Amino acid sequence: MAEASVKPTPLLKDELDIVIPTIRNLDFLEMWRPFFEQYHLIIVQDGDPSKTIKVPEGFDYELYNRNDINRILGPKASCISFKDSACRCFGYMVSKKKYIFTIDDDCFVAKDPSNKDINALEQHIKNLLSPATPHFFNTLYDPYREGADFVRGYPFSLREGVPTAVSHGLWLNIPDYDAPTQLVKPRERNSRYVDAVLTIPKGTLFPMCGMNLAFNRELIGPAMYFGLMGDGQPIGRYDDMWAGWCVKVICDHLGWGVKTGLPYIWHSKASNPFVNLKKEYKGIFWQEDLIPFFQSVVLPKDCTTVQKCYVELSKLVKEKLGPIDPYFVKLSESMVTWIEAWDELNPGGPAQKLRARYEYTSPFISSFPLNSEVGLRSDRRRKASF
Repeated sequence: MAEASVKPTPLLKDELDIVIPTIRNLDFLEMWRPFFEQYHLIIVQDGDPSKTIKVPEGFDYELYNRNDINRILGPKASCISFKDSACRCFGYMVSKKKYIFTIDDDCFVAKDPSNKDINALEQHIKNLLSPATPHFFNTLYDPYREGADFVRGYPFSLREGVPTAVSHGLWLNIPDYDAPTQLVKPRERNSRYVDAVLTIPKGTLFPMCGMNLAFNRELIGPAMYFGLMGDGQPIGRYDDMWAGWCVKVICDHLGWGVKTGLPYIWHSKASNPFVNLKKEYKGIFWQEDLIPFFQSVVLPKDCTTVQKCYVELSKLVKEKLGPIDPYFVKLSESMVTWIEAWDELNPGGPAQKLRARYEYTSPFISSFPLNSEVGLRSDRRRKASF
């Protein structure tokens, strides 16, 4: 009898969760099967909890709906958005893995210029496992990628880099535009594939998109709160950007890096620009105050953990942004509730003991476990329980 076939063990197989927010059946996973099948999935079902979400056979997953969120968090469930993809951050909270990759259900496998399928998850992992360079810009972009290095004039004292907290991927086909731009350019598609990864410099903010995103949960997880959006809130579609602004300020303070660029995914479906405009309307005006606020934030030196930084940031949100609209007072309170809920589900977790553990002795990654093998696993599907 022929021996059962085996598959190579993917990078960080037992150290990473894939978080997917959804309101529909997850047929899109079939296209991702070669890259996702051996990982554990956390599915956060938005909307009607009585609806059955179908997941293709062969995937190892937990599924949480609104009833589960209410049961697990109790009164603190108020900090988790409803009827908005911001609900995905609940998956970050209940994960017990070191790394998170999150993707939307309208995102598919893209192809590189040679027509080869892009393993987006593998590229994210490589981004996270190599250092970042936020303190001095390298004009050849990521110096740790194969075939690249530091250019002449780059300070040797900075070449070890810093830990990478976030890997922000991009999209082919439907670009991540705001509603006014969608209305002006309804047929625009992104076909530009730029083979580059770069570190966003310290002191520079960026608009983070949550549809193709990976991060070191152990490092920055408590700050990955996607805010109050959707049902009952005056704003939507700013969930990932709010998290990105908070994360970048905290990463700059604690000395960590954020990368953007590769990998690409294929974003298949453009959302309705008129619906988006209604969601974004207040945010379009508010962001003219939000950006200067985040640019001016200086966290105290005694904020040495992500939790301390985030609670301090919540106080500043209430003080500085509260006068703009009562929503920001409510949001600041939810930021604190989020941290309390995070710490309850992750007591004494590694995120509370950060600084000493993340010291690079070398800027180079010696090897990736690409060639080890593991037997095929049986399909393990289960409903979340705590």
